[in-house]
Amino acid sequence: MPLNLVILYGGKSTEHEVSVHSAQEVCRLLSAQTDKYHVYPVFIDKKGRWFLQEKCGPKTEQDLPITPVLREGRTLQSLDDSWHIKVDVFFPVLHGTNCEDGTMQGFLETLDVPYVGCQVLASAMGMDKEITKLVAKNAGVPVLAHQVVYRGEPYDKKMLEDWVCLQGLPVFVKPARLGSSVGVRKVKKIEELHDAISFALQYDTIVMIEKGIDHAREIFCALYGTGADVKSSACGELRTMVGEFFDYNAKYLVTGGCETKVPADIPPQTATQMRQDSEIVFRALRGSGLARADFLMDANGNYYFSEINTLPGMSETSLYPQLFKACGEDYGEILNGLIEQALASYTQKKELVLEH
Repeated sequence: MPLNLVILYGGKSTEHEVSVHSAQEVCRLLSAQTDKYHVYPVFIDKKGRWFLQEKCGPKTEQDLPITPVLREGRTLQSLDDSWHIKVDVFFPVLHGTNCEDGTMQGFLETLDVPYVGCQVLASAMGMDKEITKLVAKNAGVPVLAHQVVYRGEPYDKKMLEDWVCLQGLPVFVKPARLGSSVGVRKVKKIEELHDAISFALQYDTIVMIEKGIDHAREIFCALYGTGADVKSSACGELRTMVGEFFDYNAKYLVTGGCETKVPADIPPQTATQMRQDSEIVFRALRGSGLARADFLMDANGNYYFSEINTLPGMSETSLYPQLFKACGEDYGEILNGLIEQALASYTQKKELVLEH
């Protein structure tokens, strides 16, 4: 019997549109496997409302309003109770706040259903750039120096300016728990620092000020699997064709705004070490399923772990599928493997003793 597979996308996030784009490719590939799956595309709008769609994409008037339920024999139902299904597995293709940060994962745990990707702890830690850097540093992976500022809490501006001058300009100011370079500014003059912090605090309550590498090369590595079975992809590089760093504009808005090179033109020993460090960070976070680790490399070939995305972009043009295709992996089979891992993880949890 084919599995009832629900693809979740959209969400209450600044990365809403990116999520929809990712989900369209995932839906296309999995819907074609009619012997394995009944695919149900479920769109979540920016207010958090759920809609069943005929075809994955932006909201339409024909979409059926639905809701998750805790009822015997059903997981989702329409608001008028004219439709319902029992979901076998959820596949979240969601990015950013309220989607990738453990909140959706915790909700799916409450529904008691299998779901693809990292679980609550790894999702929450992976979303927080500071926590992830602390975990990486503790695991022996190189990271750049940083400071953090909190919304609503005063900070010593002079002390922060002195720290920036000590590290050397530029520095990057970024929301600690957002992706797709939303809210990020490159600070090249000390006079720009506090405006950049105020700007980033519009998007998150925690802001990171990170030592910059001017004209850094941005190298990426995709991850797939769980525990000892985690494997990493070839390393890839993205070069921005517009602006001074790989921002949201270069990623999504400007045609030809970036150039992808897979595999990256870096020494083989560096690529091998970077892949190993990717796996180390993923395991240290207790990651499972999939992720993409991002690194920055300076002109001397030194690299530093930057962040991890536990639900990376998954469209045909996204890095995640490209990185594995460079290794000869079939993207459709990777998606199947992610679903199998979700079911296996759920089975393991159901075997745990809950009474004593």
